[in-house]
Amino acid sequence: MKFERSTDRMIKLFNQSIECMRLSRIKGLLFALLLVGASVTLLSAPVQAAPQAGGQPADTFSILLSGPYSQVAQGNGPDLGLTQVDLSDGSFSTTEIFAVSGLPEEIIGHGNGATKKPIGNFYVQFAGNLVAYDLPGGAISMVFTDQSNSKPVPDGQGGTYLVGSLELTILEGNGVYEGFAGGHNTMVDILHQLPDGSVVEHCICIISRRKV
Repeated sequence: MKFERSTDRMIKLFNQSIECMRLSRIKGLLFALLLVGASVTLLSAPVQAAPQAGGQPADTFSILLSGPYSQVAQGNGPDLGLTQVDLSDGSFSTTEIFAVSGLPEEIIGHGNGATKKPIGNFYVQFAGNLVAYDLPGGAISMVFTDQSNSKPVPDGQGGTYLVGSLELTILEGNGVYEGFAGGHNTMVDILHQLPDGSVVEHCICIISRRKV
């Protein structure tokens, strides 16, 4: 599929470029490749990226996960109306979500397209395989199905970048995302693990409905 071939090309470009660049230039290279790889994947996807009428998301939409993660305290997670995840069990960490494309303005409440204002929160199990997205108009839960395409890259300061792509299957959705159950998500990811143990995310998520 064009979608998969584009992701593969992006990963190869990561690996080839990282091997020939000095550590002092790795950070700028990684962020540039994140944007280029996600753009190639989006342009190659055989679906429309425009929002649908009536405040519905496009069949494929993309969002950005960006910022430091914080632990969700046990018993203090939000109830998103999802049955496949328990965000209060103490196993989840969270960071912010930003709009990129495919979500209508009436859903996100302000202009679409790489905005500076967060539109929701992302939740992930670093010691598990479940994630959840708290988005305007509803929520989605997913499970990782392939995390093998990530490459560790030293940041030159005692930390590590994990660079690559991750594949997920959508378990359930509610609100305007109900029709995404059974669909797919490709993450084009740069996860920065700092020397002090904290983690910072830079990830484009390309989320698609199940193909009929």
